[in-house]
Amino acid sequence: MMVLFLKGVCVADKALVNPEVISWARERCGLTPDMLAKKLNTKVARYLSWEDGVDQPTFKQAQKLANAVHVPFGYFFLPGPPVEELAIPDLRTIGGRAPRSPSPDLIETVRSVVAKQEWFKDFLIENSAEELNFIGSFDFREVEPQVVVRDICSVLEIENSPDLRKGDNDTYLTRLVNACEDKRILVMRSGIVGTNTRRKLDVSEFRGFAIADSLAPVIFINSADANSARLFTLVHELAHLWIGSSGISSVEPEDQREEAFCNQVAGEFLVPRAEFLNRWDNGSDYLSNFAILSSEFHVSRLVIARRALQLDLVSKETYQNFYRSEVEDFKKQDRGGGDFYRNSKARNSALFSRAVIREALRNKMLLRDAGRLLDISPSKIKDYYSGLS
Repeated sequence: MMVLFLKGVCVADKALVNPEVISWARERCGLTPDMLAKKLNTKVARYLSWEDGVDQPTFKQAQKLANAVHVPFGYFFLPGPPVEELAIPDLRTIGGRAPRSPSPDLIETVRSVVAKQEWFKDFLIENSAEELNFIGSFDFREVEPQVVVRDICSVLEIENSPDLRKGDNDTYLTRLVNACEDKRILVMRSGIVGTNTRRKLDVSEFRGFAIADSLAPVIFINSADANSARLFTLVHELAHLWIGSSGISSVEPEDQREEAFCNQVAGEFLVPRAEFLNRWDNGSDYLSNFAILSSEFHVSRLVIARRALQLDLVSKETYQNFYRSEVEDFKKQDRGGGDFYRNSKARNSALFSRAVIREALRNKMLLRDAGRLLDISPSKIKDYYSGLS
């Protein structure tokens, strides 16, 4: 029999894992014992024997289990489940209640973005960059959403008019992202965890988040969402920066005043009140209005529905029913994978990518470290850099 010794945690070919941690790791991923056993290609009775402490997995099985539930292997030998906290405030609510604990996918995404933001902040400090005075420049309790919209447009040097919306949804979004990055706001977009296409981010869990730092502000957009819906997320998170509030945002109308305010800013920016009311056809049903106006304003029908709710053109019940229907339809869509370099640029932000690669090319950091920050193989970095516009 093969005997393994790993600081007292393995005897013979068995890994002396903590059953309580195994159970915690499974529940953290939202998996049932049946679902996890299937992922491990083992019988559910065998898996449950590990969770109940009746038996232990082999060293190899424990490693496979760690990969399946997305935890470091060493977690299984802790005296109890670790306490995991998000690095930024959790502003999500569902029906007025706090949501379930953040998934491993959300936790890892936040950690990755925070690590990049901290590197970029250190880079800016080293290069004597000045603080951005628009971060936290308003108190949401003392200002109207329209005032924040005007200031956002002024800082980004854009005019909030139909000309801004020219082109398709992707063009509109790209135009706004570029305007943000020109003012040193990192905008990162991804629908998966890192580069793992099997770990898709759940838009029903979160839509995006913001880090309101005066040196290195960051917006992350969950691009598992519809392209037109990402516009709303971008402006919603911009509002968070302008009121100096970091946090994770969900998809439903929020009960928190802060989130409601950011929704109002996004609504006014993307669908200005006067223009919206002028185009709303009281002689048509709300579904026709949603379809026509979503095309005219280059936003999702959900954004139009939300704006109609804000302006008392539809009831809350009508909005909620429509919201549920749209989410179910969206889940059925096949969104594909896309181009590697384009996805990398969106995931890392062009501004962040240039800063990292230039440091590497100046021999101020190893290509290996640059690749780790960008989730790109060191051998692909130069090709990636040449494609950044």
